[in-house]
Amino acid sequence: MKFRNANFAVLLGLAVLSAAAGQERPPATDPSAVLERLLGEWQMRGDVRGTPVQYRLAGTRVLQGTFVELHMTDVARPAKYEARVFIGYDQQGKRVIAHWMDSFGAAYSIPHGVGAIEGNQIQFEIPYADGPFRDTFVYDRFRDVWTLNIESGDGKGSWRHFACYTITKRP
Repeated sequence: MKFRNANFAVLLGLAVLSAAAGQERPPATDPSAVLERLLGEWQMRGDVRGTPVQYRLAGTRVLQGTFVELHMTDVARPAKYEARVFIGYDQQGKRVIAHWMDSFGAAYSIPHGVGAIEGNQIQFEIPYADGPFRDTFVYDRFRDVWTLNIESGDGKGSWRHFACYTITKRP
């Protein structure tokens, strides 16, 4: 009887180890690797305040590799909107620094955003004078797709939808 219980315990242990080995664990957070996933040619589809929009997006390393630049251009001709977003990771402060500049002009290019990278998510908040914006990029590594959710805040802790995009590789 002891022999059977020992075999059962060994088999159970092997089954548990085998099941654990078969499950893919999420990768350790490497901020550079997460930012690296933004590189390439993408298309963005979604909405801004409920109005459907579509952009081309190019992600490149700039400034000696210290930032990833996201260059967004409206697909309409002529383009109705263009933005350049620079996202870098401050190793010492363990934080994301983001500069969002767009065709609305210089006044909307200050201040910069600050946030974090956790897992496959990049989130930063830009504290504009008339209320903060929170940008959340989430990467689905199984589908090689990003989502970008942008929310505007009222300064009292309430957030509301501003824009949402699905970002896929350009064919």
